[in-house]
Amino acid sequence: MMHPSETRVLDINSEALGTPAIQLMENAGKAVADSLMAAFPEERILVVCGCGNNGGDGAVAARYLAEAGRDVSLALVAESKSDLLNQNLARLPNSVKRPENGVSTEGFNIIVDSMLGTGLKSEPREPFASWITAINASGADIVSVDVPSGLGTATAVRPVMTVTFHDVKEGMDRGNSGNILVANIGIPREAEECTGPGEFALYPIPARDSHKGQNGRLLIIGGGPYTGAPALSAFAAQTIGVDLVTIATPESSAPVIASYSPTFIVRPLPGKVLAKAHMKHLLDLCGEADAVLVGPGLGRDDETVRSVREFLQVLKIPAVVDADGLHAMAVEKIPAFRVPAALTPHAREFMKLGGSKQLSPAAVDTLAKKYGATVLLKQPVDIISDGKNHKLNRTGNPRMTVGGTGDVLAGIVAGLMAKGVEPYNAARMGAYLSGLAGDLAFETLGYSMTATDVIACIPTVLGRCLSRV
Repeated sequence: MMHPSETRVLDINSEALGTPAIQLMENAGKAVADSLMAAFPEERILVVCGCGNNGGDGAVAARYLAEAGRDVSLALVAESKSDLLNQNLARLPNSVKRPENGVSTEGFNIIVDSMLGTGLKSEPREPFASWITAINASGADIVSVDVPSGLGTATAVRPVMTVTFHDVKEGMDRGNSGNILVANIGIPREAEECTGPGEFALYPIPARDSHKGQNGRLLIIGGGPYTGAPALSAFAAQTIGVDLVTIATPESSAPVIASYSPTFIVRPLPGKVLAKAHMKHLLDLCGEADAVLVGPGLGRDDETVRSVREFLQVLKIPAVVDADGLHAMAVEKIPAFRVPAALTPHAREFMKLGGSKQLSPAAVDTLAKKYGATVLLKQPVDIISDGKNHKLNRTGNPRMTVGGTGDVLAGIVAGLMAKGVEPYNAARMGAYLSGLAGDLAFETLGYSMTATDVIACIPTVLGRCLSRV
């Protein structure tokens, strides 16, 4: 089964791979028309279209039904918000009737529900709610397009058949969707298997009236022996859109880290390394954060390793563990996480955590299940898995081995999680964006590229990705 949010991801990735959305819509509408004609004899058909791309699928279906000689009418529920829908409404043959008498389903034997697709996040509003009620009360055979409108809410269409695309969507069953037919509409295999700009359909766009802190508060626990790593993670998190970044670091490194940017909130911890005596302070800081990144620049002092174990065992907010944090996990044999978590190992760290030397998607799936976390295995082709699903990431270049790029990636993933993104989705976006920023930097700087150059390119590539959404 596929989460409904993945529909938009696949559409955008498909377009990026050369299969335009208009072609997917054409294929989807034809699949609906073919399935309907195979299941029902000659009848009067009403296609009820919403204002988005689900409505566009219905408009294509109406065209094919009319061209096959069926008696078809099309009702547009609300003013179109989709260029693709408008294009297909313009292509309707004259034989398709366009009733303009409001909500009416009388006289039709079959009603095609193409009002609300997979993007619905709340109870259907008017005029959709009234149409759903009328369609359910019509006595006609109802065929839904992709998902029944209102699925998962108290106000949902109850079809006898649903023609869904590519895969069954989560939440669909025979009880709420009728007979489910899965249609192949030509989505490229790579659009599903690999990351792409479509992942950014899952990026949380800030509300216009949001205020400071509402778009993510990230705590970074790092530094001590090293000062650059936590700063790179912090810069990366800021460029991905986090509002506030706090760095908890031993007092020996605090002044240096603070000097990198006046936008960092630096909280000194007594001593030169992370220690158990810092636990209460760290947990208090977690109370002011939405997610935490553990590891960049911490070093491998025995006291630090034991402290990381204790901290991860009592943690109550989403976490990303990287670098020296992963070392501590491997040494201390830390069990599965009880909070949403992401691990970002390279190959050696992956094997130290108990992963197979094969470095395959199946091996990453297994390690993700072991820890109850998303695992992002960094290599020439990254592998991201939450134990149930996995994707490959092909962005990036050989210069991404330069010191600090791993800290950048960890900061991006942690920043996205602080903004409320689930670990698997954050890791997918992070891997794609980090690699793409690296590729952009490499175009100009080649093998002179550094981690800070990657950070400098993040705003440009983020803007490009979001422009497709």
